[in-house]
Amino acid sequence: MIAKAAVLISSAFALSNYAWAANTGELPCKTTAECNAQAEKIGAVSASTAGPKTAAGASEDQFFWVNKINKASAVMLTEEKIISPDMGQKLARGVQYTIDQAAQPGGKRPGDVLQIEAIISGKIGPDASLIHTGRSRQDMYATYRMARLRTEVLDFSDALDGMRNRLLETASKNVDTIVPAYTNGVQAQPISYAHYLLAFNASFERDAQRIHELYQRMNRSAMGTGVLANSSWPLNRKLMAELLGFDGIIENSLDAGQVTPSDVSLEASAIVSSTAIRLGMILNDIHTQYHQTRPWLLLDESATYTSSAMPQKRNPGLIMRAREAASDVVGLAQTVVFRNHNVTSGMTDYKYPWEQLGLFPKSVNMIKGMDQALDALKIDPKRSLEELEVEWTTSMELAEALQMESKIPFRVGHSFASGIVTEARSQGYSPKTFPFADAQKIYAATIKKYGLQDSALPMTEEHFRQVLSPTFMVRTRVGVGGPQPAEVERMLQESKATLATDKAWMKETRGRLARSDEKLDKAFNRLLGKAD
Repeated sequence: MIAKAAVLISSAFALSNYAWAANTGELPCKTTAECNAQAEKIGAVSASTAGPKTAAGASEDQFFWVNKINKASAVMLTEEKIISPDMGQKLARGVQYTIDQAAQPGGKRPGDVLQIEAIISGKIGPDASLIHTGRSRQDMYATYRMARLRTEVLDFSDALDGMRNRLLETASKNVDTIVPAYTNGVQAQPISYAHYLLAFNASFERDAQRIHELYQRMNRSAMGTGVLANSSWPLNRKLMAELLGFDGIIENSLDAGQVTPSDVSLEASAIVSSTAIRLGMILNDIHTQYHQTRPWLLLDESATYTSSAMPQKRNPGLIMRAREAASDVVGLAQTVVFRNHNVTSGMTDYKYPWEQLGLFPKSVNMIKGMDQALDALKIDPKRSLEELEVEWTTSMELAEALQMESKIPFRVGHSFASGIVTEARSQGYSPKTFPFADAQKIYAATIKKYGLQDSALPMTEEHFRQVLSPTFMVRTRVGVGGPQPAEVERMLQESKATLATDKAWMKETRGRLARSDEKLDKAFNRLLGKAD
């Protein structure tokens, strides 16, 4: 008997010293900061989640969304008769109290599910746990994060549309501005600056298309899948999705919380990275003009800053800051990839790195920086044309004119034009100053080289100069998508129409979300006993 008593005492002592896992709902905290610190201390939430937010996302934090889910849960549980109407109303009062107290001085706004449930319990007692019927942190957080990703992607889409509008406005003013275009870092051919901007606008249109396509896959709800295998309760997942603004559900319960968060966030991250890379390209094209002593493309001087030592310098800080922001976005998007790589399913590593890193708010800020640079842009059409007229970017036109007008094989004409360029560069001639007599001699030598007849150059000097004119070349282009003014105007109008359609899509998408919010609020208010 004594030995048995000793064993019991020993067991009781061991249990009293055993470290139990912490229940976040039972951790004492009086303020939001204390609640978050308690949850962070045991790793229930990440300290990194307090990263930057987009404008719309700033008010839609985890507390906001857990309570929105709580509202939808109370409505659904009551409508499906899983709980009685009286209990539904009691839960609704607890949820509303939790929301209201957060807005009061000294109110708490924790993000953890159980800490929020503890506030409800403080108002209505242990029945508060019924709000958690059939649920888990897993499906709740998967739902919250997808809703947050939805908000931040839409905020980015709005910013992207605004930048596209700026590009098109600038293009509209520069249909006849002839500028050099480059391949392999070398001046290649003349185009208009509008044609250049429309090329990049087309790529941003594709990013907008990618967002629209992503949205169909992204705007699906995980709510009601529990941990990963649903629950024994007959939850109405489609009703929950509808009340929370989702267009449907993620059907497979394992996919919902453990797989979709990976591929959908990777797709979203790739889109902003794509935009960032093209923005960097435009910014670098502008910045290289500062390498020249007589640039044709600069920021307005009022948008630059002076050197502390060198009086002649005007530093294009807006370009550098915007490019740095673009590089950050590319780097952060790759971090999302790395956090997804080489982990087992179900890990938190890949579920919300984009949120922890502030990827989408930083992407929006990147576009704001680009907007500033575009607003400050100054273009000198005379100087850009002058740069073209001292170079030989139209030399291929000689070969094409000879082929088109005199049936001279292209390679023969190409050799002739190349000979002119070689001679011109060695003697310092431009297309306007190259001696026509020398052109005739080079043509005769080329014809002899290829064993052809009739060594007389079959064009007049006037036509020779005309063919080499950058303005003439641009204006006489033919074919869909070229830099000729009529075609640029057509593309400009189509791009404006596409942008209008994309803005309408944004308006309708946000409208559907607003209507879902209204439906949830009406259903929840009815549960509270309030009149519609």
